[in-house]
Amino acid sequence: MNYSEQLWKQYKSLGISREVFEFGSRIEDELKPRFEEFDRTEEYNQLKVLRAMQKCRVSAECFHSSNGYGYNDLGRETLEAVYAECFHGEDALVRPQITCGTHALSLALFSNLRPGDELLSPVGKPYDTLEEVIGIRPSKGSLAEYGISYRQADLKKDGSFDWEGIKHAIHEKTKLVTIQRSKGYAARPTLSVERIGELIAFIKKIKPDIICMVDNCYGEFVEEREPLEAGADLIVGSLIKNPGGGLAPVGGYLAGKKECVEQAAYRLTSPGLGKEVGASLGVMQPFYQGLFLAPAVVNGALKGAVFAANVYERLGFGVLPNGTESRHDIIQSVTFQNPDAMKAFCKGIQAAAPVDSYVSPEPWAMPGYDSDVIMAAGAFVQGSSIELSADGPLKPPYSVFFQGGLTWSHAKFGIFMSLQKLYEQKLVNRDLIC
Repeated sequence: MNYSEQLWKQYKSLGISREVFEFGSRIEDELKPRFEEFDRTEEYNQLKVLRAMQKCRVSAECFHSSNGYGYNDLGRETLEAVYAECFHGEDALVRPQITCGTHALSLALFSNLRPGDELLSPVGKPYDTLEEVIGIRPSKGSLAEYGISYRQADLKKDGSFDWEGIKHAIHEKTKLVTIQRSKGYAARPTLSVERIGELIAFIKKIKPDIICMVDNCYGEFVEEREPLEAGADLIVGSLIKNPGGGLAPVGGYLAGKKECVEQAAYRLTSPGLGKEVGASLGVMQPFYQGLFLAPAVVNGALKGAVFAANVYERLGFGVLPNGTESRHDIIQSVTFQNPDAMKAFCKGIQAAAPVDSYVSPEPWAMPGYDSDVIMAAGAFVQGSSIELSADGPLKPPYSVFFQGGLTWSHAKFGIFMSLQKLYEQKLVNRDLIC
């Protein structure tokens, strides 16, 4: 029995039909040259992380746990030096006390803005969960309640920057610009590091003292450069996305200019304490090991995203990015124009999970969103978006956002299973598969 037949039997035992297997396998063969490009980026970033760890003298002692106040925590202090070195920042704040990406962003905003300042988004409306942080949707404790105003310049219909609109939006009160790298739930292109650099240079030319912050979620290690290398003052992200490598059980990070990071540290703990406190509570080893593995994990997730784009584009569904576009984050959106197809896709991703594969995801009123959200995530870490997952708001145009997979093989199986569910429910053109 040849290898292909052996592999097919494994997929068959997990519920994949021969039609779906052969359809996906043909597309995979076509993508091998593209996958080699991702392998080269992984190698570059792996060496970058390794060099940072060696330069900062990571030792076995760094994995020891601290409790209580967490004074003189060698592992915590060294890890923050590694992040600063790896992302080309002056300083970094990497803590389990940062609960999620939204918390990290909120921390950056509240610490670097003061009453009377204005926040500007030059790339349109930010991700849904930031609406309440800013006060676009009224919420207790928002920036708006503290007298911090907000304005935005929307992207043009083709996804390009509205240079004139941005110029007119900047004035004496504009203190901080927030740039969301990934598209979130918006139907717009993800921003490359190069485009982010062009935007920052334009803004700094108008007002040099503006703080340019980049929401780096889903973008770490996708390219060889990070936004700090393109002129950003601060980048922010979650450890249960790319940089945690699937091992970090919690946490978030900020990296960039020392002043910006210090402000965030004083907001996270207390004025006068800052980075000096904050126990590591036994998470140092997975934080280090996850960062070390992150370039390889991101590589697998990228391959899964491109595979998904090509599979569903071939079947006539709208995909963003498309099957040939360059990649700047790990997220792949597929637009079904049909709630049943969207649910079937998510049920397939859930059925492919190593955890809770037997449950069926249903839409629910998830905190921070203005509509019901369906989320498939059979993950080892709750809410970990670097693990195989898919989610989206259950409203037109019924777009689902697929990301992650700790390995390429698992991401591939997830797409096979999502297609299998649509195939069985006759929600896809079977003639295109067979």
